[in-house]
Amino acid sequence: MFDVLKRNTPSIVERSGAPVPPAPDHPRYSEGEAVPSHLIVVGNEKGGAGKSTVTMHLAMALMKMGATVGALDLDVRQRTFSRYLDNRRRWSAHNNVHLGLPEQLHIDASGERDLNQAEADERARFTAAVAELKSRCQFVLVDAPGNDTFLSRLAHEAADTLITPLNDSFVDFDLLGEINPETMEVVRPSYYSEFVWECRIQKVMREKRQIDWVLMRNRMSPLDARNKHRVGEALKSLSQRIGFRIAPGLSERVIFRELFPMGMTLLDVADEANNVGLTMSHVAARQELRDMLIVLKLPGLAGKPILF
Repeated sequence: MFDVLKRNTPSIVERSGAPVPPAPDHPRYSEGEAVPSHLIVVGNEKGGAGKSTVTMHLAMALMKMGATVGALDLDVRQRTFSRYLDNRRRWSAHNNVHLGLPEQLHIDASGERDLNQAEADERARFTAAVAELKSRCQFVLVDAPGNDTFLSRLAHEAADTLITPLNDSFVDFDLLGEINPETMEVVRPSYYSEFVWECRIQKVMREKRQIDWVLMRNRMSPLDARNKHRVGEALKSLSQRIGFRIAPGLSERVIFRELFPMGMTLLDVADEANNVGLTMSHVAARQELRDMLIVLKLPGLAGKPILF
């Protein structure tokens, strides 16, 4: 069953001094009761943090839980998430096996030359795609690009839950905050933290609702290293100042890279029909997915057994 986990209660954001709203507590829903569609954005502004891997595995995990899932890939250049889903379709057809897929819609960058017209065009495309998926899906997952684009800004502002995968190093931490190299203390929030703060303000002003921001520590070392502790302390300090929660992520495992060409996830490898052997590394990684789902505390899932 889902554990009941205490949420971090944020204090203030340094730049403005305004109070940060606490993370929302989603109501419980009875069996058969309609649950409002929930928009989950997986994003940061640094590539290589595992956004597409997290998006794919979260989509499959939610589907295993019986939820209907929609998907949008806003990285209009790399399209890693879209390629992941394409690989899954090809593997399924070639091996005559059924692999679940989320309902996917595509959005392309606007071809308008005028900036205002281009942004209006992209806003209309994004709004229409999200509305269409929300009309049929309990959860809509958005894989945001690793750079600052107008589509990425639209997604961040619309998010109900924002998941930011972050490699467990100070190189990636710089995305969130500036560190004093002598004391290892957080000096100030960095540009992505400021960006998310602005998006949270827009969300509250427009919808009177909050963005639940969850930072996910990826590629954590299994060793009890000093740098691992320092990054953890810095994240804890920054979370209390700008208001995000910290969730366990996915360790550095070769299996994630091995599964991509087949479009497979860790939740597929136990099925003998898929012809992929189950190892202890797979078992440990599946537990990481369970832990991730528990900490996210998504609406409509409280009290349900984790079916993988």
